[in-house]
Amino acid sequence: MNINRYRGQWEGRNRCVEFGGIVYAVATAKGEDIQNQTRNSLSYLDESLAKAGSSKSRILQAQIYLNDINQKAEMDLIWSEWIGPDWHNWPQRACVGVSLPSKILIEIVLTAAKA
Repeated sequence: MNINRYRGQWEGRNRCVEFGGIVYAVATAKGEDIQNQTRNSLSYLDESLAKAGSSKSRILQAQIYLNDINQKAEMDLIWSEWIGPDWHNWPQRACVGVSLPSKILIEIVLTAAKA
């Protein structure tokens, strides 16, 4: 089986990797607040999943790292809008408070099935 790697903009990591029908993707994005960074990261993930032949309805697991766990409710508003109301498309998800580099408020890691 081939490992398909999709180049990202940062040295040392790809935007997503696909192997055996599973897609692994990660995103951070610029923005002035948690909601903009969340929205921009999710948009980038939409593109990454599409490149690898998947979509947000195929996400199996999401791990969300927040620089300030107190901003979870604000992030959840954008996440819920993006993932949609159909619980059949919701992944298993966890949010963790971590120390991220300055100006990065969120990092999202996804595992998805290929369409």
